[in-house]
Amino acid sequence: MIEYQLKVIAHQDDFVVLEKPEDVSFHDEDMVGSGLFSIIKAQLKLQYALNELYPVHRLDKMTSGLIIVAKNNATAQAFQHQFEQHKVEKYYLAIAQGKPKKKQGLIKGDMEKSRRGMWKLMRTVNNPAISQFYSYNIAPNKRLYLIKPHSGKTHQIRVALNSIGVPILGDPLYNSNSGTDRGYLHAFAITFTLHGKSYQYCLAPNTGVEFNNSTTLDTIKELTPPWQLAWPKI
Repeated sequence: MIEYQLKVIAHQDDFVVLEKPEDVSFHDEDMVGSGLFSIIKAQLKLQYALNELYPVHRLDKMTSGLIIVAKNNATAQAFQHQFEQHKVEKYYLAIAQGKPKKKQGLIKGDMEKSRRGMWKLMRTVNNPAISQFYSYNIAPNKRLYLIKPHSGKTHQIRVALNSIGVPILGDPLYNSNSGTDRGYLHAFAITFTLHGKSYQYCLAPNTGVEFNNSTTLDTIKELTPPWQLAWPKI
């Protein structure tokens, strides 16, 4: 049974790109309902008669946006290699309240488990999480962040912004007192090369009062596509 329809962004020979809603866990949760991957399998089996699907990457429960599933094991392994080699470029949008320690640049450091499922950024760089970002004023005391992670650590973007003094609005772990209508983190764009062909996908967020603020919408349009920006080499 499909609990609701997910938007299919692209249906390629070897993979499918979909839009993940916010507040949906990737895996099934007891007493809550089907997780994202179960919903995807049920929907694509009915929609495209796809019986074989493989997860390629995951998004946190609070995060909306682009997610990919492979249609065969060989493609899933190819994606896994791409992610391990950091050859997949990902871009995220986030909104946070307050004044950051810096408005753009690099956030880099090892990540260590903290309390209650949280992580914290360390000053050491033995195996660091690396994130580049730009930020833009969208309202009094609020900024839109465009983040390009160069590693794939758990909670990486959430921890990175928290480390510069601006936890993401609606983040249930790192900003539990923000009282907003959703967690304001969105998987905005992704680019990669698979089997010799290049792919680029970009999807603006469509839910959340703060994401739909007119200034925010105008700013996102200016940032689309995000790979056009002059990202410094690291």
